[in-house]
Amino acid sequence: MKNKQLWKNYLLLAVGLSILALGVAFSIKGALGTSPISSLPYVLSLMIPSLTVGNLTIMMHIVMILLQILLLRKDFEWMQLMQLPVAFFFGYLTDFWVWVTNGIAVSSYFGQWTACGIGILLVGIGVSFEVKAGVVVLAGEGLILALCKVLDVEFPKMKIINDVTLVSIAAVLSLIFLKGLYGVREGTIAAAVLVGAVAKQSRRIIDNFVKI
Repeated sequence: MKNKQLWKNYLLLAVGLSILALGVAFSIKGALGTSPISSLPYVLSLMIPSLTVGNLTIMMHIVMILLQILLLRKDFEWMQLMQLPVAFFFGYLTDFWVWVTNGIAVSSYFGQWTACGIGILLVGIGVSFEVKAGVVVLAGEGLILALCKVLDVEFPKMKIINDVTLVSIAAVLSLIFLKGLYGVREGTIAAAVLVGAVAKQSRRIIDNFVKI
């Protein structure tokens, strides 16, 4: 891939990650549960106030990269270590957008669903930009791909297993340490069901307007 073309792809990835991080911030603002991939870092951030959701997202991604290396061993493509700077970029973006949206007031259940809906829409659009860029995936998707290769399981099925695992861990930790269900609610289910559909539809639009 030519250098000029590569820069275009990474610019597209950066735009997608920014939109995705803003979506996460809106889902946190809605307080109806985040998307499955963000549920664990969010719950941990409530348990450990000294660490932000962005910090914990970075840590989770590092663990996921290490798991990919352990699973794939000699088959691990070292180019995928680009997931590491992407993780830091995404984590810091998440904290930035959480700070930006901090002043938005949400005072009703309708308002919560509005914020949640905006979050789902933005996450879906962000994912479609990430896929369109085609340079490097987030560590969450990288781990799913590694598990698919090792266990010979189809991606959609493994993604469901991965999402359910993350949400289950987040829910258990929330119930034990926070004495309630935080970060995992009806909005989490909505995100799990709708983000893929939004990404699919927005990808069609992006393909028509973005040529790389």
